[in-house]
Amino acid sequence: MGEDGCVTSAPQRPDGPTPTPRLIATDLDGTLLRDDKSVSLRTVAALAAAEEAGIEVFFVTGRPARWMDVVSDHVHGHGLAICANGAAVVDLHAGRKFVQVRALPRATAMTVVETLRTAAPGTSFAVEMTTGINYEPLYPPFFQDPGAQVATAEKLLQEDADDTSAPVLKLLAHHSELAPDEFLTLARSVAGTYASITRSSPTALLEISALGVSKASTLELCCAERGISHAEVVAFGDMPNDVEMLSWAGTSYAMGNAHPAVIAAASGRTVANNEDGVAVVIERILAERAAHQR
Repeated sequence: MGEDGCVTSAPQRPDGPTPTPRLIATDLDGTLLRDDKSVSLRTVAALAAAEEAGIEVFFVTGRPARWMDVVSDHVHGHGLAICANGAAVVDLHAGRKFVQVRALPRATAMTVVETLRTAAPGTSFAVEMTTGINYEPLYPPFFQDPGAQVATAEKLLQEDADDTSAPVLKLLAHHSELAPDEFLTLARSVAGTYASITRSSPTALLEISALGVSKASTLELCCAERGISHAEVVAFGDMPNDVEMLSWAGTSYAMGNAHPAVIAAASGRTVANNEDGVAVVIERILAERAAHQR
């Protein structure tokens, strides 16, 4: 997932002493997870040690709730995770139950579809809802979903669009010819006033949420409920959809495999996801905390 040369030496610390956080917020793909989508034993141990030390851990991901099984056994205490780039908070201890939904209005999604079709002909769309994903015939079948409806985005967004309809979490837009960052820049320039637009894929696949919805804004809401300030948060990420979260957190780390925009946004840098970069920092935080308590 990374788009920059990997860091394989010791992590680069933010300036000043390493704070003792009250909450650790970490992305999954390209960050906590290795490239084979596994959670290493070292990382499992580090997460458990953080929770045992009284530091809450939040998984903050672009993944939908139905893809959270990979970490369901590793969330402790509160059991909550932030999914779909902040559009949903789910309880992993209660079968991925939706606790909070910050939906993308269907009318807004329609406007974005129309705008991108004009600005970038050849764009294909998928619609991610609380009930699953539906997509257009030309949308690449990244992950087959046997229950998906296949139709134009206009039909998918209008179909059964009443008060009982499943909320739309995000709109996905794919282009087969544009470069990923080129597509992101274009989409933000023509549709950024309607919705929040980001990306986490190495392909030209955009993720579009309601205006103001991001990993950062939903994490801020979750922290406020707990009386936790941004200064008490340590965050980890690797792709553009992590930039706002890393900028908001008091201390943040770009992975060694991170996109250049992520490196610029973070206050520090750790080693790559395949080298357990999140665990490396957690272990150091806990070791320094133990030393100060002696």
